[in-house]
Amino acid sequence: MTLIQDQRDGRPAIPDNALDLLTDMQKAALRRIENFGWTLKFIRQPSFEPPLVVVENSTGVNIGVLEEDGGVNLSPRIVLRE
Repeated sequence: MTLIQDQRDGRPAIPDNALDLLTDMQKAALRRIENFGWTLKFIRQPSFEPPLVVVENSTGVNIGVLEEDGGVNLSPRIVLRE
């Protein structure tokens, strides 16, 4: 049996300073898509890379990545943990 360690090291999925991690365009896009029921799901903070901002729709079925330029990638190539 292989154990998968949670890589957040006790950090919350959405840090307290979440808005500080987003670009101005990401902040504007997040406000815009929140009007359609989308919410921030989590922010991954890989070392030496920009944060990966993941959003989900109101049903929790669809996810997207909020790109640095404010675009929403609805077909992201990311692996989600269970």
